[in-house]
Amino acid sequence: MIQFLIAIFISYLIGCINSSIVVGKLLKAQDIRTLGSGNAGFTNALRTSGKKMALLTFAGDFTKGVVAVWVGIELAAFSCSDYKSFILIKIFSYTAALACVIGHIYPCFFKFKGGKGILTAWATSLLIDWKVFLILISVFLLVFLFSKIISLSSIFAAVSYPIATFFVSHIRSCSFKETLIYTLFTLATGAIVVYKHKSNIQRLLKREEKKISVSRSELK
Repeated sequence: MIQFLIAIFISYLIGCINSSIVVGKLLKAQDIRTLGSGNAGFTNALRTSGKKMALLTFAGDFTKGVVAVWVGIELAAFSCSDYKSFILIKIFSYTAALACVIGHIYPCFFKFKGGKGILTAWATSLLIDWKVFLILISVFLLVFLFSKIISLSSIFAAVSYPIATFFVSHIRSCSFKETLIYTLFTLATGAIVVYKHKSNIQRLLKREEKKISVSRSELK
């Protein structure tokens, strides 16, 4: 129980290290949350501060998701030695992933105003199950290919997260209980990411959401 709480606490703090805010203050002496949409994430960094800022944001947010899940795995494996330990490690992993995403969205270091969590969620899914990760990336790229809208692609990827988790777990012959537990964790992660895109959803419904040009990395 103590290790479980430690995993949540550490993963949340890791998530609170928002790359776009930190990089923005170091490189440009400005807070990304005062620019563009006000969101502390990759898309706003790309739109307002250019490719370098966006790439550093991507790398930082992705890395912290991987590190958070790794911490969860190590803490779970510390006292495990049988089949049940595999399930425990998975539960620790999903818990750490969710805590990291929440930390990214509501960072205690930055007055609980962070990003929308899609990159961090991707990173955690990569370490937990690479097959699910590939499905999420494929969904994102497919939607982006036709729409050129990052927010719409992110929403579809978030919605597909619990669906992909359910089917991949089922194919792997996990028990129904295991599959349900894993799916509920990813449902919670996907739901909070979609919730943070509520303003984007409103603009999408009004057909006011801006597109991104792949060739020039500029707004259309």
